[in-house]
Amino acid sequence: MRIDLHTHSTASDGTDTPAELVRNAGAAGLDVVALTDHDSTRGHAQAIAALPEGLTLVTGAELSCRLDGIGMHMLAYLFDPEEPGLLAERELVRDDRVPRAQGMITKLQELGVPVTWEQVARIAGDGSVGRPHIASALVELGVVESVSDAFTPEWLADGGRAYVEKHELDPFDAIRLVKAAGGVTVFAHPAASKRGRTVPESAIGELAAAGLDGIEVDHMDHEPATRARLRGLAADLGILATGSSDYHGSRKTCVLGEFTTDPEVYGEITRRATGAFPVPGTGGSHFA
Repeated sequence: MRIDLHTHSTASDGTDTPAELVRNAGAAGLDVVALTDHDSTRGHAQAIAALPEGLTLVTGAELSCRLDGIGMHMLAYLFDPEEPGLLAERELVRDDRVPRAQGMITKLQELGVPVTWEQVARIAGDGSVGRPHIASALVELGVVESVSDAFTPEWLADGGRAYVEKHELDPFDAIRLVKAAGGVTVFAHPAASKRGRTVPESAIGELAAAGLDGIEVDHMDHEPATRARLRGLAADLGILATGSSDYHGSRKTCVLGEFTTDPEVYGEITRRATGAFPVPGTGGSHFA
């Protein structure tokens, strides 16, 4: 059983539509895929409508959080998307995305980069505009060679020359809100130091004590030694260890199913969730 619990579509910063994503997941031989767009559940309905037979969809989102000045992401699975508290926070983050992106574009222009809002909006399409779309614009302009090259202090990394802060959840509040919505929380790529500063492992212990369900261990941004250390940390804390691709379509080099989650861990996630349930595919629509 192959289970990938972290993917993105055009509802945020991926390049596959939600329908394309689930079809590609089925073609990649996955049995379960989670759609976890940034702070958004907008792609769920289209993904469900196109879900191929034999593939199960886990609905979710990747929540933008910040702890002691360090950005982090919280994967939330199988929560009630209409629960008022969590919905209000997701809307605050969503509404802050456009002015934040415009602020970063202004900073880039001041640095001599001829990027425009029209270019970034075209790249984002119907998605929730974010740094990856601005990074793609920098690739188009020949400023950097790849999207990942834009996430450096020189450009868009946290605290970088063109960085602009946005509304982000306190992770302890995120855990509380997701729990209240019947969902399950997993700290995404907690040791992805290539992206910037990471929270200390002592903080992961505090999050676990506050109800964090798990940490994402097997991920492209974690070296083998890091994965082994995180797996041991999860065991010591008594929390779940997951694995995922963090698939973004053609925007990143990772592929669907590159890393996967143990079926027993997936089973425990579904047992803990009360806000929503995995959706089994029944063939899907070829036109969704």
